[in-house]
Amino acid sequence: MFVKKDKISGDSLGTGRRKTSVARVRIRPGSGKILVNDRDFEEYFRTDAERRQVVETLDHVGHREKVDVLIRVSGGGPMSQAGAVRMGLARALVSMSEENFPPLRDDGFLTRDSRMKERKKYGLRGARRGTQFSKR
Repeated sequence: MFVKKDKISGDSLGTGRRKTSVARVRIRPGSGKILVNDRDFEEYFRTDAERRQVVETLDHVGHREKVDVLIRVSGGGPMSQAGAVRMGLARALVSMSEENFPPLRDDGFLTRDSRMKERKKYGLRGARRGTQFSKR
């Protein structure tokens, strides 16, 4: 389904998106090192909730100590980026091995969170808020 491999190195690839964040994830066999934008993921993602989102995908299929993960992420805020990384990791794990697909799909790791910020419309102060009514 999401089978994408790098032609030169053979790494498994996956792209994840959430809100305006885009994460490009690359997985290769290794010792469990996770790098986000050339920094350690614990340094990049400051809160426990963000770190948990990144790691729970690997823990779910039991590949935490078996693969090295290289991530390029851009756009959005930290929580949005963590959600994008979660989806990109899931897609890359499916690309690595098709047997990872059923558990990841059943627990919602491959589902795109489609919520986006609604655009501002002309004549309004925001997406839906109008101007304040004045009787006099």
